[in-house]
Amino acid sequence: MTTKFFFAAAFGLFLVFLLSRLLFNADRESRNPLDWTAVDRCLLVIAVFFAIGSTLSFVFGVIWLNQGRLPYINWAFFPPLLNIWRSFGLVWFVVLMIGLWLRRRDRESNLFTHFVVQFSAVHTALFCYMWGIVSEISPWLFGMALASFMLILFRTAVALPWIPTFLAIIAVSQVGVWLDLIPYGPVFSTLPFADGKPHGFYAVITLCWAALIFSIMLLLITYVVLRWRDREAKLGKMTDLLKKMFGRYLSEEVMNRVIERPDSIRLGGEKRKVTMMMTDLRGFTQLSERLDPEKVMALLNRYFDVMMKICKKYHGTINDIFGDSLLVTFGAPRESEDHARAAVTCAIEMQNAMKAVNKENAHRGLPKLEMGIGLNTSDVVVGNIGTEERAKFGVVGSGVNMTSRIESYTVGGQILISESVRREAGDVLRIDGRQEVLPKGYETPLTIYEVGGISGLYNQVLEDKDPAMVMLVRKIPVLYAILGGKHVGEEQFKGHIVRLSRKSAEIEMDASLELLTNLKMNLEHVDDELSAKDFYGKMTQNSGEDETTRKVRFTSIPPEVGAYFQALLHYDTEPATGQDI
Repeated sequence: MTTKFFFAAAFGLFLVFLLSRLLFNADRESRNPLDWTAVDRCLLVIAVFFAIGSTLSFVFGVIWLNQGRLPYINWAFFPPLLNIWRSFGLVWFVVLMIGLWLRRRDRESNLFTHFVVQFSAVHTALFCYMWGIVSEISPWLFGMALASFMLILFRTAVALPWIPTFLAIIAVSQVGVWLDLIPYGPVFSTLPFADGKPHGFYAVITLCWAALIFSIMLLLITYVVLRWRDREAKLGKMTDLLKKMFGRYLSEEVMNRVIERPDSIRLGGEKRKVTMMMTDLRGFTQLSERLDPEKVMALLNRYFDVMMKICKKYHGTINDIFGDSLLVTFGAPRESEDHARAAVTCAIEMQNAMKAVNKENAHRGLPKLEMGIGLNTSDVVVGNIGTEERAKFGVVGSGVNMTSRIESYTVGGQILISESVRREAGDVLRIDGRQEVLPKGYETPLTIYEVGGISGLYNQVLEDKDPAMVMLVRKIPVLYAILGGKHVGEEQFKGHIVRLSRKSAEIEMDASLELLTNLKMNLEHVDDELSAKDFYGKMTQNSGEDETTRKVRFTSIPPEVGAYFQALLHYDTEPATGQDI
């Protein structure tokens, strides 16, 4: 009998060794059981039961060798106990083989996981009954430790049923004992106590095997908890790293939405009314052609850093970056009833922030930048667009194209909005101008408004308006050509600059031009190097009663031409009436 118990102990320890090598293999990506598949975690539970079973088999062998010292043991129960032990061991061995098979076929088998958890509850409860939980508390404490281990190791829906199964068997067995249907603690013939004290040999055996079993359980639980804490710390660092990395490419609103609700990355969208903002640096294409790539990137990085922080302040979602342009959405994914006013306020603060951007550019020896902003409120589809391999949070609809059209009519420092934005924002807007345009592809004119400020809760105004133009002592001859899209017209026309300011000019022109026409210009009657420098502008309005004189807002001026204009401004007389729009 002793040999059989010792053989069972040796075989169980051998299986524990093999399972430990398999589960904690050095080639495994993670040695943290919480990162393992469900089947591998079940194999860990099986290893625990083989370890406990081996320990108890060894204890039973020692007990059998000391029959004379243990009068309270029910020796007649030991032969059937060995058969019970073999039966449970055989079931665990079969479950082990199934688990090794599933490890290659279905690593997340829900049925197998439930069976392992429930069978471990049955095994532990019957073990508690055989020893009697009143006279031997160790199996009961082992059951509680095992329950904690299950809750740590498995998801709640799988681990929690372990407790009612265990308690139900304990309760039924105790009721059976009270009704004399089954014996109490069949391992004992009598209670191992005399004169209120436990038998000495019993106390030593109990202390040794209980200490060993609980050392195994506590070490295992401690190992898993420490690994869990390590994983949580690494997860926190990884989350911060991902926020830093992808925060450059995703709006924080979108990024937080993905982190808090992983199911939000599924493809699809919903229809929602939002306010969209399109920004663009005026004349940046021509500016970038004159600069080294490093300076171009330095300009853009500094500009985007400031603008994105302001968008974040007003809960704007950065949907796209097109070169030097931004597409920002207000009202999605975060819903807001005040999206139009937030968008207008954001646009004003962005324009005012250009002063600080250009101050920093001047300090670094970089050129000045000017930005135009267009706003439009519309019903669009917002959501995840793309494929399972690559997707982004974006907006789709005709309103996006309309926003781009409105932005194309802006000059540097200007904010233009659609009629829908004006209605949505209400009477808190300060409207500095109004005009009708006919965008390409549209059959009816579009009314757009120039915004100079917003009152009420937000209370912002544009700070950097163009000063009044001054009359030049002499007219400055220029050549100009009409820009259509990205192309320059071949025909050149002659004109004369008669009034000038830092950002605008009044030019006498012979050609009849529509408002908001883009022009490429060159100076005449200057040295060849200066006349070769192209500068660009947009015709904003006719000037006074003279239909041949137009106001042109500069959009891109090379430094040489800018210096020439600054020299001309020293010959001003009195300011012209009215402000440049």
